[in-house]
Amino acid sequence: MLRATTRVLLAAVPVVTLGMLSFVPSLAIAARRRRAGDWAAFAGFAAANVAWVLWAALTPEETRGAEFAADLLLVLVTTLGAAAHGLLAGTSWRMPRTGTEGTA
Repeated sequence: MLRATTRVLLAAVPVVTLGMLSFVPSLAIAARRRRAGDWAAFAGFAAANVAWVLWAALTPEETRGAEFAADLLLVLVTTLGAAAHGLLAGTSWRMPRTGTEGTA
Protein backbone atom coordinates (compact mmCIF):
# COMPACT_ATOMS: atom_id res chain seq x y z
CA MET A 1 0.00 0.00 0.00
CA LEU A 2 1.39 3.36 -0.99
CA ARG A 3 1.51 6.21 1.51
CA ALA A 4 -0.66 9.28 1.03
CA THR A 5 2.29 11.54 0.18
CA THR A 6 3.49 9.14 -2.50
CA ARG A 7 -0.01 8.91 -3.94
CA VAL A 8 -0.36 12.67 -4.15
CA LEU A 9 3.04 13.02 -5.81
CA LEU A 10 2.21 10.25 -8.29
CA ALA A 11 -1.13 11.88 -9.06
CA ALA A 12 0.59 15.22 -9.62
CA VAL A 13 2.95 13.91 -12.33
CA PRO A 14 0.36 13.77 -15.15
CA VAL A 15 -1.13 17.12 -14.15
CA VAL A 16 2.21 18.94 -13.87
CA THR A 17 3.46 17.52 -17.19
CA LEU A 18 0.11 18.27 -18.88
CA GLY A 19 -0.44 14.60 -19.70
CA MET A 20 2.93 13.93 -21.32
CA LEU A 21 3.92 11.54 -18.51
CA SER A 22 0.47 10.15 -17.80
CA PHE A 23 1.78 6.58 -17.72
CA VAL A 24 4.18 7.20 -14.79
CA PRO A 25 1.71 6.63 -11.90
CA SER A 26 0.49 3.34 -13.34
CA LEU A 27 4.07 2.22 -14.04
CA ALA A 28 5.11 2.96 -10.46
CA ILE A 29 2.05 1.16 -9.07
CA ALA A 30 2.54 -1.86 -11.36
CA ALA A 31 6.25 -2.11 -10.56
CA ARG A 32 5.52 -1.99 -6.85
CA ARG A 33 2.54 -4.37 -6.66
CA ARG A 34 3.29 -6.62 -9.67
CA ARG A 35 -0.34 -7.52 -10.36
CA ALA A 36 -1.71 -8.28 -13.81
CA GLY A 37 -4.42 -5.65 -13.46
CA ASP A 38 -1.87 -2.98 -12.63
CA TRP A 39 0.22 -3.90 -15.68
CA ALA A 40 -2.94 -3.76 -17.81
CA ALA A 41 -3.66 -0.26 -16.49
CA PHE A 42 -0.09 0.74 -17.33
CA ALA A 43 -0.46 -0.65 -20.85
CA GLY A 44 -3.70 1.27 -21.29
CA PHE A 45 -2.24 4.57 -20.12
CA ALA A 46 0.92 4.05 -22.18
CA ALA A 47 -1.18 3.31 -25.28
CA ALA A 48 -3.30 6.39 -24.64
CA ASN A 49 -0.15 8.47 -24.25
CA VAL A 50 1.28 7.18 -27.54
CA ALA A 51 -2.07 7.85 -29.24
CA TRP A 52 -2.11 11.35 -27.79
CA VAL A 53 1.40 12.13 -29.03
CA LEU A 54 0.68 10.74 -32.51
CA TRP A 55 -2.63 12.59 -32.66
CA ALA A 56 -0.91 15.84 -31.67
CA ALA A 57 1.82 15.32 -34.27
CA LEU A 58 -0.69 14.69 -37.06
CA THR A 59 -3.17 17.42 -36.15
CA PRO A 60 -2.84 20.69 -38.07
CA GLU A 61 -2.05 23.82 -36.07
CA GLU A 62 -5.25 25.56 -37.15
CA THR A 63 -7.59 23.03 -35.57
CA ARG A 64 -11.14 24.14 -34.75
CA GLY A 65 -14.50 22.65 -33.92
CA ALA A 66 -14.86 18.90 -33.51
CA GLU A 67 -11.16 18.14 -34.06
CA PHE A 68 -10.17 20.57 -31.33
CA ALA A 69 -12.80 19.09 -29.01
CA ALA A 70 -11.47 15.58 -29.70
CA ASP A 71 -7.90 16.73 -28.98
CA LEU A 72 -8.94 18.40 -25.76
CA LEU A 73 -11.03 15.43 -24.65
CA LEU A 74 -8.17 12.98 -25.23
CA VAL A 75 -5.75 15.14 -23.25
CA LEU A 76 -8.21 15.68 -20.38
CA VAL A 77 -9.25 12.03 -20.11
CA THR A 78 -5.66 10.82 -20.21
CA THR A 79 -4.40 13.41 -17.71
CA LEU A 80 -7.27 13.27 -15.22
CA GLY A 81 -7.68 9.50 -15.53
CA ALA A 82 -4.01 8.92 -14.80
CA ALA A 83 -4.13 11.34 -11.86
CA ALA A 84 -7.20 9.59 -10.43
CA HIS A 85 -5.57 6.19 -10.92
CA GLY A 86 -2.43 7.33 -9.13
CA LEU A 87 -4.48 8.67 -6.25
CA LEU A 88 -7.06 5.90 -5.86
CA ALA A 89 -5.37 2.67 -6.98
CA GLY A 90 -5.36 0.14 -4.18
CA THR A 91 -7.77 1.95 -1.91
CA SER A 92 -10.52 -0.08 -0.34
CA TRP A 93 -14.09 0.82 -1.24
CA ARG A 94 -15.72 -1.56 1.23
CA MET A 95 -17.89 -0.16 3.97
CA PRO A 96 -16.98 -1.43 7.46
CA ARG A 97 -19.54 -3.63 9.13
CA THR A 98 -21.09 -2.03 12.16
CA GLY A 99 -22.86 -5.01 13.61
CA THR A 100 -25.12 -7.95 12.93
CA GLU A 101 -28.43 -6.24 13.51
CA GLY A 102 -31.46 -7.97 12.08
CA THR A 103 -30.00 -11.48 11.96
CA ALA A 104 -31.66 -14.33 13.76
